[in-house]
Amino acid sequence: MQLNFANANIDFLGQRRIALSISTVLVVLSILLLVFRGLNLGIDFTGGTLIEVGYPEAVELNAVRETLQEGGFERASVQYFGTSSDVLIRLAPREGEDSAQLSEQVLTQLRTAASDVEMRRVEFVGPQVGDELREQGGLAMLYALLGILIYVALRFEWRFSLGAVAALVHDVTLTLGIFSLLWLEFDLSVLAAVLAVIGYSLNDTIVVYDRIRENFRRLRKEATARVMNISVNQSLARTLMTSLTTLLVLVCLYVFGGAVIQNFALALIIGVLVGTYSSIYVASALALVMGVDRGVMLPVKKEGEGLDDRP
Repeated sequence: MQLNFANANIDFLGQRRIALSISTVLVVLSILLLVFRGLNLGIDFTGGTLIEVGYPEAVELNAVRETLQEGGFERASVQYFGTSSDVLIRLAPREGEDSAQLSEQVLTQLRTAASDVEMRRVEFVGPQVGDELREQGGLAMLYALLGILIYVALRFEWRFSLGAVAALVHDVTLTLGIFSLLWLEFDLSVLAAVLAVIGYSLNDTIVVYDRIRENFRRLRKEATARVMNISVNQSLARTLMTSLTTLLVLVCLYVFGGAVIQNFALALIIGVLVGTYSSIYVASALALVMGVDRGVMLPVKKEGEGLDDRP
């Protein structure tokens, strides 16, 4: 099957009010989720002890949780790690106890129910390190957006710059909102995925902006909205094919990559879908709403301008 969008003539910008309204509602809902529900921060950010144990055969997570609760580990997070016989346990830090003591207590408690439990690994992250990682991660995202704002403003025009950054904020907010809604663990790998989403979405947006600038030069008699609409349609095939091939890889990673990178792959899948939508519907529409036209992109020289400088 061959996708052919060479003659596509979809009125994307004609639907900009509907698209921007939907995006605004989704962004507001995502912000409310982040404010009132928050993110399920992983051990990288909160600090604590991570313990991986192995069973000789499949084990029920509820049975593991009950065994830990009987030993006083009521707030332990338990999940499968790759297979149903490998279990990952996360524990909040306890005062006066280090990771070695906690891991020994957990293993002793688990062996009361299954004597052949095997300890695979133990990792500990202190709360101070977690706070520092959370702060540095937030700053990294802000610096990335600021750098993009400056870059697009210098390469194109400040209205395009604001449109691009607004689209990126839209993509990041929706991705975080979905993680909050589904209460998926947010760790350093997911943060890296969110930063990758910023770069991916920006790349699509820059391609569309480049085509808009070219068409402003070529289609001098067309209205601004018409030129931008033509540009989005001309970039549609490239945008969709890039997104589909990227999603193919990410879905394979999510399905076959195991528990270690599942949330990383899922964050990228969400980001690619949202980023593709924002490149088509949000970035150009916001630039148009803010007043981009041929005049600001290609200033018209006045008749006789520069004659006074002639010898």
